[in-house]
Order: sequence, then C-alpha cells, then structure tokens
Amino acid sequence: MATRVRRTTLTLPAAPLGPDNPLPALRGGRDPHRIETRDTRLPADMARQIDSAPLRSILPTRMRDGYGRTRRPTGLDALVIENDRLRAIVLPGLGGRVYSLHHKPTGRELLYRNPVWQPAAFALNGAWFSGGIEWNIGATGHTTLSCSPLHAARVPAPDGGEMLRLWEWERLRDLPFQVDLWLPDGSDFLHVGVRIRNPHHHTVPVYWWSNTAVPEDERTRVLAPAEEAWHFGYERCLRRVPVPGAGGIDRTYPLRSEFPADYFYEVPDGARRWITSLDTDGRGLVQTSTDTLRGRKLFLWGAGRAGRRWQKWLTEPGTGGYAEIQAGLARTQLEQVPLDAGGEFTWLEAYGPLDADAATVHGTDWGAARHEVAARLEAALPRADVDAAYAAWLPYADQEPKESLATGSGWGALEAARAGLELPGTPFDAAALGPEQDPWLTLLRTGDLPAGRPVPGPALVGPAWRDLLESAPSGAATDYHLGLAQWHAGDRAQAVRSWERALGHGAGALPLYCLAVAEAEAGETGRAADRGLQACDEAARAAAEPGPGARDWRPVCVALVREAVPVLLAAGRTDEAARLLADLPRPGPADGRFRLLTAQVLLAQGQPAAAREIFDAGFEIATLREGEEAPADTWFAIAERLVAGGGPVTEQVRAEARSRHPLPERYEYRMRPVEGGSAV
Repeated sequence: MATRVRRTTLTLPAAPLGPDNPLPALRGGRDPHRIETRDTRLPADMARQIDSAPLRSILPTRMRDGYGRTRRPTGLDALVIENDRLRAIVLPGLGGRVYSLHHKPTGRELLYRNPVWQPAAFALNGAWFSGGIEWNIGATGHTTLSCSPLHAARVPAPDGGEMLRLWEWERLRDLPFQVDLWLPDGSDFLHVGVRIRNPHHHTVPVYWWSNTAVPEDERTRVLAPAEEAWHFGYERCLRRVPVPGAGGIDRTYPLRSEFPADYFYEVPDGARRWITSLDTDGRGLVQTSTDTLRGRKLFLWGAGRAGRRWQKWLTEPGTGGYAEIQAGLARTQLEQVPLDAGGEFTWLEAYGPLDADAATVHGTDWGAARHEVAARLEAALPRADVDAAYAAWLPYADQEPKESLATGSGWGALEAARAGLELPGTPFDAAALGPEQDPWLTLLRTGDLPAGRPVPGPALVGPAWRDLLESAPSGAATDYHLGLAQWHAGDRAQAVRSWERALGHGAGALPLYCLAVAEAEAGETGRAADRGLQACDEAARAAAEPGPGARDWRPVCVALVREAVPVLLAAGRTDEAARLLADLPRPGPADGRFRLLTAQVLLAQGQPAAAREIFDAGFEIATLREGEEAPADTWFAIAERLVAGGGPVTEQVRAEARSRHPLPERYEYRMRPVEGGSAV
C-alpha cells in the first residue's frame, strides 16, 4: 500500500486565533535568543553566520496576538497520509504541522500529540502552538507561518503512490519553499522532501529547523551522534559542553535539568545525521536525513517550576510533558546560511519508530548507547536507502500538483505577478489573490497606491516594492507605507520624513504611532510619549466617526494604549497613563496584559497595596512572550515597596521581600536562573 492522501476533520478544544494586531511590527522585540556571552572557541563559520542578517523587525508580517485562552470544541481541517504501516495527520491551515504520526503494527503514537489547540506567543509574530512536527523557516525562532494556511495538493510520488505537497511564500526573507510528504509502500518511515529556492538576483540568508515534539518522562533519553554540544540557555550564553553531561548530571535526560535550554549537538563531518528520543524500554521516534540538514538539537523545558508551568500553559494541565528533537541547516538555531542568487537547498528527512536495547541505551557508556542506536537505525533504514530516496524524489519536486487540497496566502501570487516568476512544482496562481493584495496590485498596475487615510492592513517592504512606492505620487497611504519600507531597510531618517509627510496629508494615528516608536528607539522618551498620546487621540476620533469604517479603528485604539502606557511610565507621566487605561473599553482577550499595566501604573503612583490586590485577584496574559519576566519583576517590585514602606529599597529590603512575598506559581514563567546559579 503506497501513500494515499485523504481529507478529514480533527476536533479539538481550541481557542480562537482572533485578529492580527493592527499596528505595524516596527520593533524586533526582546529576542530571547540573543547571545550576550559566547564561547571564544566558536568555529569561524558559526561566528560569521550568527552575526549575519539579524532581523530589525518582523515586517512585513504583523503580530498575531488576538487570541485568548477560552477553548471550545473546534473542527480543524486535516489531511491524512497513510500506508499499511503509518498514518500521519497534517494540519494545512496551521503551518502544515504534522499533528500525529501513528505506527499501526505497534499501535504507538510516535509524536507528542497535544490534546488541545492553544496559541501562545512563541512564534516570531506571536501565535504558535506546541506538539507534532513543525517546519520553521525565516529567522531564528518559530516561523511566522505557525498558525497560517499553506497551499496543499496531491502530487505523484516516486514509488507510484501520492505525495502531499505543502508550499508557501515566506515573507520575512521573500523565499518560496515546499515540503513533500509520502510513505513508500511497506515503509515504517515518513519521507519528507524539502526545497527552498532563491528566485532573486542577490544572496539571501536562510534559516530552517524541523522541530519534533516527543513525549517525555523521567526515563526519556535523547541521543545523537555527538560527544560535544553547544549549550544555549535563557541567560543568553553560548558555550561548548560535553555530552552526555558534566558534574555527574546526564543532560541527555530532559528532566534532569532544572531550566529550559537548547543543546546543539556537534555531529562530526561524515557521520550519519540522526537524533532520537527513547523511553525506558528503548522505544521511540528517530529522525534522520541527508547531510544537507546538518544540525541536531535537543530543547528541554527542565524539571523546574517555570518549565512545568510553561508545559501546563501550552497544553492541558494533568497531561504528560514533552521535549523537542530538532534538525536544521546550520549547527545552531542562532545562525543563518547564505543561499546564492538563483540557488536552492534540497534535502530529504525520514521519521519513524526505533527499538533499541534498553539496557545499552540507558547504560553509563555513552559511546555504546550511541552505537546501539546507530546500528538499529541502519538496520531499520540504511543510510544508502535515504540517499537513494532523495535521488528518486528530486525529479518529482517539479511535478505539478494534481488536485488542490488547501489554499494558502496570495503573497506568492503577488510576487509572481510582479517579477514574472515561474516556479515549477509550486504554482502561485492568481486565483489566490485577495483583498489584502488588492491595493498592491493597483500600485503594480497603475504606479499609484489607492488614496485615503491609512487604515490597518498588511504592508510590503521589499526593495522592489520600495522602488514602486518611491515612484508613486505622494499621499497619506503611499508615504506611510514608504516609511515602513525605509524603516525595514534601516533608513530610519528617511522613514521619519515619510511619516511626517503622511501626517501632512491627514494620515492620522498610524504614522503618529510609527513616529512614537522612532522617538523611543532614539532615546527621546518624552517626545515618544507625546506622539503616543496623539496617536491614541487620533484613533479615538476615527473610531467615533459615523460609518462602518469606525470598526477598523476600535482595535487600533486598544493596541495603541497597550503600546503607549509603558512609554508614559518610562517618561514619569503616570497620571496620563492611568487616564488612558481608565478610558479604555474592555479589551477582550488582551485583558490580562492591561491588568498588569494597571498594577505597574498603581505602583508608579505610590500605591503598592492596590497593585498587589490586582495580583491577588489573579489574571492571565494570553500573549505572554517566551522568556518574558514582566509579571515576576512587577510582583517583586511591589513586594519591595510593601516591605520598604516609605523608605529606600536596600539589598536587605530586597532579600526580605523575596522571603516574605514568594512569587506565586501562577506568575512563574522565568526561563533562566535568578540571583546567581547556572542553568547548565
């Protein structure tokens, strides 16, 4: 039985995704993967690739932060790939995630299968969810496509069966990619062919990591063919460490670490590339690939209170936890790999069950454990067979889809229209174009962006679009979007001038917000606060105008207040911050963030007891970011003021505050050691 592909519906308790944030994503955000301390022995290529092409922002994409945490049974479109040995369930509307991989002969689920669908703020643009196998492209972190639809279709497979093809246009780097999935007749391994193409006339930095969530317990062990790894923790230090561990602690068991951490394994050149997670009986999932997919990584949450809290946050309390085994183009996820103009990266991955001798796998001889896994993998799926499957797949990568199964975005079709691109195997048809692309089609065809005051909507910031905007007649929308393109390119002075021109055309709140961000980035806190207040007032006026257009501005008001309050606090203007919060209508799923802001305003006004009452009443921040420490920092700042009374906050006061007011578990999300200690 070769691969067959069919449709189904997967019903899960799910939180609605909600609308995107209406404000342009000008800031890069506080990157939890930023390195502040690095090992001086970094290989030259690693050091070069770590420092290359950092994102200044996530433009042209927008933040996805409109979700909450109220879940209801929801039907999700799914595609089933099946042969007589395996059944894979894929979610084309959610980044093409492989939700389940079921091994029929043993009845085993090989992946961590999340019992709920709960967005959380881990993707580069916010919404992400845990579990299964995800395809990460773009830049360091989870892809902006985590919760977005991909194009999907049936395609002929090399063995005469069917492949499921997923493809899309990745907007951060402006690259098309495809993922082909099939199950050869009689195979215990899901085959995955991946291609990333660079259709441009310049080199593009590329990032790719395939992330697989696997079940974990105290006897779960992750193995890879390495004796060293690069450890990265949320204290932002990258250093070389021995594998399986040091100081008597074996870090290949995820629950033997306290804090979340990454271990990027140093797989020797020429060695077969694989990684596996095995249970107490030596059974589990193995992933292997052709050599282009160089890196292997273990991500663990650890056994500490924060790691356990995050696990509950991302899934259903009371269910088992998970770790991630990952594979990427570079040694570490902190790197970007250059792809030459007109070039492509291609490789093949395979995922399947592995059974190894439990005593050897869990023995104290790391070399013996590795060799046992390598031998079992070679018996189950020889390395030569993976190379042969890759060679057989390559001619099929250009096969045109037979039947469409799902539709992604229209951005690839827009780029194909602009550049006249022909990309065999991954058609970006004009039928996919929609309302988001309409203004840009008008610019492309007429040289003029539709007139009118900018309203919330997507942007385009690539060099070709910037050229078109610079040639278009000046106007509110044109100058606003030109400023975004200039900001994205790092030309901040020109961006400010464009946004000021947009104001001259009556553009209103959005250019004011952009100017507030520019002032804040330049260290002009007072001017940034002024601009932020003006933006809030302009949006409030637009929202109050008669007509259906007012609806577009109401979420803008909420988003602007959320951005303005921290700037006002930084400028010492607490009463104005309090007024903005008091005038705000109930903001919905983002309410927890406003509860935290209210507590911070009360603390700044000298009311720590009132601020403490907000924490005691309880709140949840649905959009809490990976590595965010604001709830804990605010809690301890309140505690210090309560202990100090009207006096100074000394080190003795800080110590007493932590002793008398320990952080409640519901606010514990810190992913690194505090007050000294090591996360390794």
